[in-house]
Order: sequence, then structure tokens, then C-alpha cells
Amino acid sequence: MKRGSFGPVGIIDIGSNSIRFVAYAGTERVPSTLFNEKVSAGLGRELASTGRLPDKAMDQALAALARFRLLAREMKLKRLDVVATAAVRDADNGDEFLARARKAGIEPSVISGEEEARLAALGVISAIPTARGVVADLGGGSLELTPVADGKPGPGISLPLGVLRVGPDASAKQIATILKKSVPPAILAAAAERTLYLVGGSFRAFVQLDQQSSDYPLHIVHGHALDAIRAREVRQLVRGTEPEQLKSRFGLSTTRSQTLGAAAAVLEALFRVLEPARAVASAYGLREGLLYDHLAADRRAEDPLLVAALEAGEKLGRFGDHGAELDAWIAPIFPDDDPSASRLRLAACLLADVAWEAHPDFRALWAVDMGVHGNWVGIDALGRTIIGRTLWAAFGGDGPFNPALAQLVEQRVLDHAGRWGAAIRLAQRLSGGTERLLSRCSIALEEGEVVLRLKAKDRALYSDIAARRHRQLASLMGCGARLEVG
Repeated sequence: MKRGSFGPVGIIDIGSNSIRFVAYAGTERVPSTLFNEKVSAGLGRELASTGRLPDKAMDQALAALARFRLLAREMKLKRLDVVATAAVRDADNGDEFLARARKAGIEPSVISGEEEARLAALGVISAIPTARGVVADLGGGSLELTPVADGKPGPGISLPLGVLRVGPDASAKQIATILKKSVPPAILAAAAERTLYLVGGSFRAFVQLDQQSSDYPLHIVHGHALDAIRAREVRQLVRGTEPEQLKSRFGLSTTRSQTLGAAAAVLEALFRVLEPARAVASAYGLREGLLYDHLAADRRAEDPLLVAALEAGEKLGRFGDHGAELDAWIAPIFPDDDPSASRLRLAACLLADVAWEAHPDFRALWAVDMGVHGNWVGIDALGRTIIGRTLWAAFGGDGPFNPALAQLVEQRVLDHAGRWGAAIRLAQRLSGGTERLLSRCSIALEEGEVVLRLKAKDRALYSDIAARRHRQLASLMGCGARLEVG
């Protein structure tokens, strides 16, 4: 697996709702966030009524840009991209704002609606390489729709349907009428019975409300799915609850609680017109799309989950990461794992040494927390739970696995993940967590037995505890345990 360090680099995103500065470093394919700050200036809040950027909002935005410029200099960023979207490009006084920004030492690039759509779609592709359907990027000033398939975005469109423009009392019926007149057949065809990928803070807040109001056990927005019926139920909750109550009951920010009504109306209209099978939230959008756009083709082809898990394993492992070798070692006893399962098994193996520094009584909990709540993309709640269950077994978790999370996954799948974990646990004990000793022995599934083969010079590796773990693994697989030395 190829990796590359880069950065630090930064992006300033001048949006209709907020001005955000994010600095990144780490690996190119899945950058880590060094710094993230947002100022809710509301540049686009009067766009629908006056066609202009409010003077007060411009002053607040320019103050934020001056601060971000100083921070970027001190961070010694290798690259700083500054982009402005719908509010600045559409406002009558947008040029005035840009001139003031340049005078302050910031050179924003005003991107077109089509380019905004393309970059948001690239962000989704970066996080969900298998994305197939339509990306819906909802901002304060505009809504971008872009078809995606086979790792590429198609031609997208930008519509003046941002949450600040349609307002908190937006009509889903009226928005649907606009969509029917504006959305080209290619986008309709790309969306029908497929997935609608939700990008933007207001959509993410809507998904967060779905999770909070339904007691969903995993409060991670990325990868969370909902259908048209559930979206309508959540919209009814929004319509029947004051913004302040949404904020206090469900932990939403003031800004997002005030735009939820608009986001809910836009989403309902999208379900009516595009008729997707489901909607899935993406943590990545325009900013991550900008980073992805800079990548070479071989970097783009890397799996974001595995790259991130490898980076974590290398940082937290005892003797350097050997997760890929660990996965290759246990793979022969899981010959029926399909590519999707094998990918999750490899991710768990890459994380198989992350909790060794924790107190022994809490290593399993620490490892599960890393697997389930890690800052991963390219994975949904089901995948996170499977990795968590694997690591629970790998670190000798006591008692049943987290019952709230367990309800997300079929028991047979959880049991299989437990067998992965038991195999990892045997391998780590046998080899002491070192790659070289592991490479000198092998494991196989033969005629109803889990066969462990050691060289004669390594016979001492098979201690009582190693033998016990061998038997435990075999029992979980419904097999006998056999040792061969030669």
C-alpha cells in the first residue's frame, strides 16, 4: 500500500453561511485535520431579499480572513487555497468584497456553480470510492447536484436553493416544482433507485437530528443512511419544534438549528423528484474535494479506510505496523470471506496493536473505541461495528460485546468477526507482536481442524497460553486444534 506524507496545507472556504479555515497534514490520501475554525458571518443571509452581501457580514468575514491569514503564515503552510462560492459570486457587491479581501492580503478564487458541484462530488468520491448516484451539496446560497459513478463525477448543476435563500419556512412542494423544471434527465436517471449523497452542514445537522431523536447507537454522521419515510418523519419533528428546543434537546448549534427547516424541505423535495432509494451523509465535501483534486491517480486509487488504519497502526503499534502480514497469516482459515469482508478484516488487523499502551483492564475497550469511533471514511456504521467486534475479541474483551452496537449487525456476522479477533489474538501471542516470528509459522484449516505449523527451532513459541488460544480459536470455528512441528 503506497503512502505519502504531505502538508501542512490549508483551505479557506468563503461560504454563504460561514467562513471556515482548515489546515491539514498527515497522509495525502486521508489527511488529518490540524486546525479547524468557523466564523458564521452569514454573507448570504440577505441575498434573496437584497441581492447584496450585508456590510456587517462583510466586516465580520474580512476580520476572520485577516485572522486566518496570520494563522496560515505561522503554520508555514505549503499551500493555501482560498475559494468563494455562491454568496460572493452571485451578490451585486461581490466584487467589492473581493477587492477588500485582496487589500487585506487574501486572494480568493471565485468558483462557478458547476465547479463547486464537481469539487463536492470529488469530496464524496474521496470518502466513498464506490459512490453511485447523485451528490447533493446544500449550502447557504445554493444547491449543487452532481451524478457520480465509477469514481468520477458527471456534469453537475447549481441552483439558487441554499438554506438562506429558501428560508426556514420553505415549501417542499415549491422546491420540488423548481427541481422538476431544472434538473436534467441525466441527473434524474443517475439518482433513480440509487443513493443521494448529502453534503453540507445543514444536511449533516439533519442527519444528526435523525440519530439523536431515534436513539441510534452510533452518533457518527458519515455513512449514516435514511430513506424517504424517515426523512419525512424527521421533517415533521423539525416543523413541530422551535429552533431553541432543537438546540437544547439534541445538541445542535444555533446556526444549524435555525436552518434545519430549510434543509428538511430541500431533502423532501429531492426525494420526491429524484426518487433515490436512500440518502447517505458524507463528512467530505468541497474542501476534501479540493485536496483530492490535487492527488495523482495512484494516490486517488488508494483505499481511504485502509490508508487511515495503516497510519494509526504505525503510530500506535509496538514494533511498527505489521497488520498486512497479520491479515495474510490468518486469511487461510477464512477462505469464504468475500472482498468486502476481507477488507474489513484487513482494517482490523491494521489496528490490531493500537491499544497496547492502555491499562490491561481497559485495552479491549480502548481498541473498540478506536475501531468504532475512529475518524474513518470509506466505512459505514455496520463496518465500524464489525471492526469493533473483531478488536474486542483480539484484545480479550470480557463479557458480551456492546449490546447497543450489536443490534446493528446480524449475530452470525458478529460471531464471524469474533473468530477473526480470536485468530489475531493467537497470532499476537504466538509471535509476541513481531512480524519476523509470525512469518516463520503458519495456520491452515484442514479437514475440520485448525492446524498450526511451527519449525522445530521455534517449538518453544507454543506455550501453554498459546496452546489455549489455539484451542479457543478452533472451538469458535467448530473445529479441533492440531499442532505440527517440523
